[in-house]
Amino acid sequence: MPFLTRGDRLETQLTFGGKPESDNSLSGSNIYEENHKHPPLASSSLTSTFTMALPSAATTLRQSLQDPKAFITAPGVYDGMSARLALAAGFEALYMTGAGTAASVHGQADLAICTLNDMRANAEMLANLSPRTPLIADADTGYGGPIMVARTTEQYARSGVAAFHIEDQVQTKRCGHLSGKQLVDTATYTSRIRAAVQARQRIGSDIVIIARTDALQSLGYEESVARLRAAREAGADVGFLEGISSREMAKKVINDFAGWPLLLNMVEHGSTPSISSQEAQELGFRIIIFPFATLGPALTAMREGLEKLKRDGLPGLNKELTPQMLFRVCGLDESLKLDAAAGGVAFEGGVDLGEK
Repeated sequence: MPFLTRGDRLETQLTFGGKPESDNSLSGSNIYEENHKHPPLASSSLTSTFTMALPSAATTLRQSLQDPKAFITAPGVYDGMSARLALAAGFEALYMTGAGTAASVHGQADLAICTLNDMRANAEMLANLSPRTPLIADADTGYGGPIMVARTTEQYARSGVAAFHIEDQVQTKRCGHLSGKQLVDTATYTSRIRAAVQARQRIGSDIVIIARTDALQSLGYEESVARLRAAREAGADVGFLEGISSREMAKKVINDFAGWPLLLNMVEHGSTPSISSQEAQELGFRIIIFPFATLGPALTAMREGLEKLKRDGLPGLNKELTPQMLFRVCGLDESLKLDAAAGGVAFEGGVDLGEK
């Protein structure tokens, strides 16, 4: 199903009395004047145009998960450019990678460097580039005890995030595909999930809560399943077994949690064998994320470009890579239209250079 925007508006015409007539329509500045000329509903023929908000991205994602045929593929994005490119490629969901955020914002490895403020700010920017597109975001451990997890949930929801995952690592966590992970006990883990669920309910949000466990590496499959079951009982909407190490294990966890949506984290060259979106859907997963989908190619391309610049003295970019082309990827034309529609004149002459 198509994903709808929390910012989209559906104009609905309501008619009281007789047949609507265009000269009786109320909008914008004339609503105040019209309301003071006549008491409400006093006219025998009153037509008004209202706007009704369509479902939020979180609501739409939640509804998709209730449809057993729906499957969500979310490429990992880490900044505005990567998100713009993923949207232009036609993806209907995005994933904000914590590893990518740490690397791009701080130039650091995924070792609990990012704070709630770092992650929320990045998530808000990404979510609002296209409010119709659900953003699934990494929320690490929730950044503290139940009070901080509740704060994380509230801030993510108010920033436009559609879903987030919380894990059972200690606060000094690391990427799920590194060795040596340390865990909190099950009671602490479930308190994080419960705090998120309760916060979501308090603010009336549909944000989807994904319970992730990293227990597989040190405690094994059975303990991981037990933790996910406890998280499900605490109210988690989706399960996430990090570091699935074989297709047989993938099939087993799907069977063990039949009827509960599961997410597959597809980190190529990590702990999990390479599984395509199509195969993941056939196995029974409901969501697949690809954290390195943009970060990996960007690293390779930047490294090669910088080596060429160092060697040759010029980056040697393709002729189509003009400033205008880059800015069009980032919404240049939409910004110019917005300015013109508001009566702005700064860009009347356009922004394209003449032929050289």
